[in-house]
Amino acid sequence: MVVFGKRLKELRKQAGLTQQQLGDMIGVTKVSICCYENGTRTPTLDTLIDLADSLNTSLVYLLGADTLAVNESNKEMKVNMAKDEIELIKELRRHIKLYERLLDDPKRIIEYLEQRLK
Repeated sequence: MVVFGKRLKELRKQAGLTQQQLGDMIGVTKVSICCYENGTRTPTLDTLIDLADSLNTSLVYLLGADTLAVNESNKEMKVNMAKDEIELIKELRRHIKLYERLLDDPKRIIEYLEQRLK
């Protein structure tokens, strides 16, 4: 929950909210928000959902279940990807012809797949 506390505090500050204001928005005390940020208390699932909604973020990001993507030179690209998105890419790479076609013209292939799935 260390990542969660750090992200919660970061998102709250980006939104320009105090702990009191965020607590008031979701129906918990300032002390609760402080404890969540410090990692001394764990919110309920309902509270997590309220926090994510109030801070306009996903539970995946808020809980730290995503991964920061890096480019080949190991520089951050500032793209957060959920683990299931990474698994999708890994699976696509196992199908090299499809993977290469997607890289060549992703929009066209996606449109084709959408038509086929209807």
